Amino acid sequence: MIAAIAKPLGQLLFFLYNVLGNYGIAIIVFTLITKIILFPLTAHQLKTSRRMQELQPKIQELQKKYAKDKETLNVKLMELYKEEKYNPASGCLPLIIQIPIIWGLFALLRDPQTYISNPAIIDAVKDSFLWVPNLSLPDPWILPILAGVTTYFSFNLSQTSMPQQQNASLKVMQYFFPVMIVWWGHSFPAGLTLYWFVSTLLQLVQQKLTNVKKTVKEE
Repeated sequence: MIAAIAKPLGQLLFFLYNVLGNYGIAIIVFTLITKIILFPLTAHQLKTSRRMQELQPKIQELQKKYAKDKETLNVKLMELYKEEKYNPASGCLPLIIQIPIIWGLFALLRDPQTYISNPAIIDAVKDSFLWVPNLSLPDPWILPILAGVTTYFSFNLSQTSMPQQQNASLKVMQYFFPVMIVWWGHSFPAGLTLYWFVSTLLQLVQQKLTNVKKTVKEE
């Protein structure tokens, strides 16, 4: 499945490289295009998270009322979801769809020669970009740190739209995952780390715009 996804994405990436003439710039434009393609799924996830947050007071009230009767609690929760026309599973589908796409993207950018048949890609991935002399080799500090910082702020922003129970569990990930991204960036090709940084930065912008839109509507 990974190859079936990575190969057409590889054709798009190599097309952009031929047009733009630089592998780093091609990755940035490629990331923007994939974000636009996945925008409806990401927007649906954010909308579902906000809806769950709005229902939290009613959910917590039921949890207190039926704390000793889990079976009745589950029934009442289902009744609440039906009354509010909310499907708790609706937020999972966009994520499930995105997972193989993300895996395909990572596989492609980590080892583009495997998924792009044109031998010119071997020279392309060795392009320099800004301070990075070779995008096929790891960037020891700057890109990994940028990727870690954007990941931290993305987690931090996403917690404002999460239920309280999930919010508590995400506190650990808010600090742990960015550190892991920095660590991975030391060994991943700089091209892959560049993709993660740009992708997370665009995600931050989308989250910010969504929150601003929500605030304007409430006012």
